[in-house]
Amino acid sequence: MFVGYASEGTLARRIIDGASEVTIGDDRIRVRARVHTINGFSADADQAGLIAWHARTNARRTFLTHGEEPDMRAFAAKRGGAAVEMPTMGQSYEL
Repeated sequence: MFVGYASEGTLARRIIDGASEVTIGDDRIRVRARVHTINGFSADADQAGLIAWHARTNARRTFLTHGEEPDMRAFAAKRGGAAVEMPTMGQSYEL
């Protein structure tokens, strides 16, 4: 049972999408489960709520690390002139 949203490229999403086999660590695991999802349960704010919250922070730099890339890019575009970073795996920043 998967509750909530599973992002593209995650193990959960591969199983939900019907993968017959997945890799966990170095092991190939055959998926033999019946898979069910319950959508609509999320603690995340919607985009309008996040933009309103972000505007109140007066942040000069924001790091987006969660969500689908097109959604993060849309959010970043609505931040106007604020610096928005979308780090890739292993990328580091000096703060």
